[in-house]
Amino acid sequence: MHYFKARLFVKQIWQRSIKLRVRNGGIAVRIGNVEIAGRVALAPMSGVTDIHARRIASRFGAAMVVSEMVASEAYVQGAEEARIRSEGEGIDPHIVQLAGCRAGWMGDAARMAQDTGADIVDINMGCPAKHVSGGMAGSALMRDLDHACGLIESVVASVSVPVTVKMRLGWDHGSINAPELARRAESLGVAAITVHGRTRQQFYKGEADWHAIAAVRAATELPLIANGDICDSSDARAALAASGADAVMVGRATLGRPWLIARIEAELAGKEWREPDIETKIDAISEHYEGLLSLYGDRVGIRHARKHLAAFADHAADEGHALSPQERRELVTTTEPGRVLALLRAIATRRVKIGAAA
Repeated sequence: MHYFKARLFVKQIWQRSIKLRVRNGGIAVRIGNVEIAGRVALAPMSGVTDIHARRIASRFGAAMVVSEMVASEAYVQGAEEARIRSEGEGIDPHIVQLAGCRAGWMGDAARMAQDTGADIVDINMGCPAKHVSGGMAGSALMRDLDHACGLIESVVASVSVPVTVKMRLGWDHGSINAPELARRAESLGVAAITVHGRTRQQFYKGEADWHAIAAVRAATELPLIANGDICDSSDARAALAASGADAVMVGRATLGRPWLIARIEAELAGKEWREPDIETKIDAISEHYEGLLSLYGDRVGIRHARKHLAAFADHAADEGHALSPQERRELVTTTEPGRVLALLRAIATRRVKIGAAA
């Protein structure tokens, strides 16, 4: 028992080195012993931030990307999907997000993640999905902070890498307890906090309240990351100013745009941003598509890819590279990989005035 208390005390000392530092002309955030060379992170999103999406975003210049949510019990029991979600080869730093409601499973899963290369372990206390919160995981943990802290304690005691927590403002507007959870998490040795500016009961409705995150800033000295409705550098600046956060996390806006994190990062730092040309973008989306087929097989991979393809086609159309309505429909319904790749290539040739029909 004394060993674990001493180990926790040592971890808390180095995890409190929470400062923004200038490095190579940019801003770096330090999470425990891991330096993140930027202030914009790619949010963990189930069915979106697979290993290929994270690799591509990192290659464009994203300094921090987080895995899909990994179910702790399934991961420990050897489930293939959980293993795939936890992969991080070629990503630095490799951050694995875990979800669960039992301390034993969470501790074991964190140890497995560390043993397979995770540089940081993140605990999901923010997912609003019914299949997650209904099992007393994700955002449901904000209804029982004692239980939530028991999970944190187990994870922190199980690994030597930094542990972070992602949460919402609270379960509903009658129970805004993110500041209290953040304060208790800090005392248990957590190295950073991310807060989505909505309650669980809001799901993704309404607008994220960045100002409400400021109460978490006042409650803890940990690195704080603001999340929710951040779509561009203007939003990022506003979120940082309103919340007092050290960094921002971007989620749904990146769908079909894996270069967006790097763009926001550059613009926040006042650096010149050169938008990738359409051919480079098509190469990236084609790589992601083929990667998903390789990862999951054609049947499942095609299904996973459709939302990425649809989002990319819509963004390309906004930039003046629109498929016809029939081609756009075929892109997201065909089961023939060759046809998908051909339609993606066709986008480069469809130069039309923005707002005009293809």
